[in-house]
Amino acid sequence: MTSDKDVWSDPAPARLTVGIVSAGRVGSAVGAALERAGHVVFGVSAISDASLRRAAARLPESQILPAEDVAARSELLVLAVPDSELAALVAGLAAANAVRPGTIVAHTSGANGIGILAPLTALGALPLAIHPAMTFTGHDEDVARLVNACFGITAADDIGYAIAQSLVIEMGGEPVRVAEENRTLYHAALAHGSNHLVTLIVDAVEALRAALAGPGLLGQQVIDDQPNGLAERMLAPLASAALDNALRRGPAALTGPVARGDVAAVAAHLSALEALNPRLAAGYRAQSLRSAERAQPNPDLLDLLEGR
Repeated sequence: MTSDKDVWSDPAPARLTVGIVSAGRVGSAVGAALERAGHVVFGVSAISDASLRRAAARLPESQILPAEDVAARSELLVLAVPDSELAALVAGLAAANAVRPGTIVAHTSGANGIGILAPLTALGALPLAIHPAMTFTGHDEDVARLVNACFGITAADDIGYAIAQSLVIEMGGEPVRVAEENRTLYHAALAHGSNHLVTLIVDAVEALRAALAGPGLLGQQVIDDQPNGLAERMLAPLASAALDNALRRGPAALTGPVARGDVAAVAAHLSALEALNPRLAAGYRAQSLRSAERAQPNPDLLDLLEGR
């Protein structure tokens, strides 16, 4: 890319010089995916030991540079810092005049649209919000998970959307347009469906471990508090089927005592869970109430769950 005109006339450049700030779980995975698509990640900003290790493993040919140096040399600048750090980073880069006019600046924050990039947009940058709707662990599977993942994209105009769409497709993902004013709702929905699912499963595993404790069958694995044990294996096919059914069939996938309006069974569940862990029982009550509202069972169950 040699001029501002090139950025605007070619919405899908064949090869970009890419800089990444920072080499965390998301940034290093996105950087590796862009390199796999033919772009060149020349430099990354990495400070912590974990980020330095990821950069060395996933982007071994990239230089480790200060954020301002990465920004100054980038044709595509990817800001992959946590949501809470993004505004300060943008303000700092703008104050240092570190981003050249015509630079494509994309952040990976789910909660933010392009408004947060305004200080850099004022300097002539082309702002994009490109959020991979995927969880990242810092392990090898992160890059592979980007393939076929959906990316929530927001841009200022059709040219920006064309660039964002091309970048996502090159990484193997599916671009999905998210209006600027809906970014918070978009992020809340994803957090509710993924983060809270982890809590739900961990709570269920805790209760199941307690239920399975004690002498087992000959050769049965001992119940302990280590992950990927017997309780997890027992729950896995049920949870996987429930998730698949929910995504395929919606509220019609609800089964069990709440969906049937079985007041006695739900009351017994609450009593058993209360004895094990009152906070776990509170979570069960809250989620059962929401399930009951969707299933529209008998009013007595709603009274029980609402404590009336």
